Formats: sequence, C-alpha cells, structure tokens
Amino acid sequence: MIDHAHDLDAVREATDRLLSATEKLDDATLAQPSRLPGWSRGHVVAHLSRNADALVNVLQGRPMYADSETRDRDIERDAPRPKAEQLADLAGSAARFLDAASAPADWSRTVTMRNGVTDSASRIPFRRRVEVELHHVDLGIGYELEDLPEEFVDREIDFLAERFGQHPEVVSTGVAADDGRFWTTGGGAEGGPVVVRGTAPELLGWLCGRRDGSALTVEGGPLPVLPPL
Repeated sequence: MIDHAHDLDAVREATDRLLSATEKLDDATLAQPSRLPGWSRGHVVAHLSRNADALVNVLQGRPMYADSETRDRDIERDAPRPKAEQLADLAGSAARFLDAASAPADWSRTVTMRNGVTDSASRIPFRRRVEVELHHVDLGIGYELEDLPEEFVDREIDFLAERFGQHPEVVSTGVAADDGRFWTTGGGAEGGPVVVRGTAPELLGWLCGRRDGSALTVEGGPLPVLPPL
C-alpha cells in the first residue's frame, strides 16, 4: 500500500539533507565530475531541479517534459551556473514540488510520466524521493548508499526487482540480503537460477547501476548483467 503522505514527509527530509550538503560546495566543486559518466555535479543538481518541475507538470496534468531534447538541453544550459543560482533553483523547484504534491487531489488517479509510462499519482512522491536520494549519492560528496534509510533501500530493491521481473535479458535471479530479506527478479532469459547475496546497500547499488557487483557473491552462475534503467 502506497502512503503518499508518508512519502512526501520522506521527500522533505531527503531534500533537507541534500540542500544542507550542497550548501557546503563551491563553484569549483560543482564543476567537477560527478559519479555519473559525462555529468558534472552541476549537471546532477540541474537535473534534480528540472525533475522537480517536471513532476509538478505530471501532477497538474501537463506533459512531464516537452520532449527529450528539451529536457537534455535544459540540463546542459543550467549545469554551469554558479553555486548561488544552482542552489536557489534547487531549493525553489523542490518547494514547488512539495506544494503541488501537498494539494488535495485524487491520489488514486493515473498520471503519465516520460515516454508515455503511466503510474498512480500516489507513487509520485516516492519517485521524487528516489531522484533525491540516489542523485545525492551520485554527487560523490560523502553521502553513500550505506547512508540511505533502510526502509528506502528495501522499497527501491522491491521496485527494481519488479522492474526486471521476466525481463528477456535477465535470468531467474534470487536477490538475498545478509539479514535474510529475499527478492526474486528476472526469469525472461534462459539460464539460471542464480542467487546473488550481499548487503542491502550493495544489492541496491548493483540493481540501480551504481556499483559493479564485485562485493556480491553469486551461486549458480555468473552475476547477471542488468540492462540500463
């Protein structure tokens, strides 16, 4: 059961952590590479700002982005801005999202995301939380997957295990956390089954493409190669 009010509170907390951390950066640090190939930290911050506004569009019944080219162009335009402009935009866009997501609405309605993907409106706060939490890690400024709230890690593994379920390129795969939690995914490709074991943060890192899986152990075959998200 999705609790959008709970998720909205969690977005606020994650946003506060992000804003506190980015406030300590300077122009030179923002211009340095992030952990995402080809993106500086400024690109990551600009993306988070534009994503907040895009999700406001979704909640208010407009297209998420005009088109992919506009999305990419806006990020490139905003990435090199000085810290003061970047952080004012990050805070302002986050506030606009929180305001829009706090308005009374039918949270059971279906909304349209990028590329025609549809979802329940009630999931939008969690989608924003994913953006804020994972891209905070991508900045490479001291916030790691191990620092993510355990409840968030569990839910994101749930989401990614479901996303890769029956994927034609992924063999049947068990995902086993050291503390006993277990998920299943894949199953659309020949081979397997395999069981991938490790800590929940390492499992999440592998599933979301943030880590290479070298810290994981695999039974029954090689570590599955996951398609990009």
